[in-house]
Amino acid sequence: MTRIRRTAYVALSSFGCIVLIGLCAMLSGAPLLFPSLGPTAFLVFASPQVPGASPRNTVLGHLAGVLAGLTGLAATGLLSAAPDLTHPSWARVGAAAIALGLTCAAMAALEISHPPAGATTLIIALGLLHTAPQIVAILVGVILIALLAVLVNKLFGVPYPWWRSPGPAPAKVTDLVP
Repeated sequence: MTRIRRTAYVALSSFGCIVLIGLCAMLSGAPLLFPSLGPTAFLVFASPQVPGASPRNTVLGHLAGVLAGLTGLAATGLLSAAPDLTHPSWARVGAAAIALGLTCAAMAALEISHPPAGATTLIIALGLLHTAPQIVAILVGVILIALLAVLVNKLFGVPYPWWRSPGPAPAKVTDLVP
């Protein structure tokens, strides 16, 4: 596969998935579209055989990020506080640090590496999305991107696991897409 075809595949697949999730967000009024879906989309289309791109790691990594973000907020008494990115308090810094540390620890301990989950945990710990309906929407958005990755990669004949990557050896998209 040429570099141009690979580039087009990654760009158009990511574009299409974000458009579909964005449409669902518009129709539902739920924040299904949030920043860490961007790096997730890149990972699942540019490096589909890397273990961190598997649907298992995508879903469980973001779930770890959500739970750790909520834990950081609870530990610092900020569960109901409004976000303030321009004047962070020590409590907010603590929530972010606790959340990121817990997310990284969980992903390492459970072997569910998915780097974009670090952004999800900060979105929550910084208070940007933290209410129960917003948390549900985040998880639905993650499940949508994982399902779309399975469908799109299968549709174009790109080897991609249904749930877990077969092994640690990453393959390049150039080797996978005809």
